[in-house]
Amino acid sequence: MTTHGPVLPIWSCGGCGAPWPCVTRRRELRAEFEGAPVSLALYMGAQLVRATADLSWAPAGALHRRFLGWLR
Repeated sequence: MTTHGPVLPIWSCGGCGAPWPCVTRRRELRAEFEGAPVSLALYMGAQLVRATADLSWAPAGALHRRFLGWLR
């Protein structure tokens, strides 16, 4: 179990306070979804949809980069 889960509705990391997903959680997610990159992309896409409701003031491009841009 990770301590680097999102703190809602601000979407900061519960473990380090950085914007979620933080560097540590990204590393953990890559390990959890090893061999299943499409599943990871779908999971993060769902998190992006959830976050847009809470962070409606944030630019869409910034949220896209934050939640999906690191998956490349």
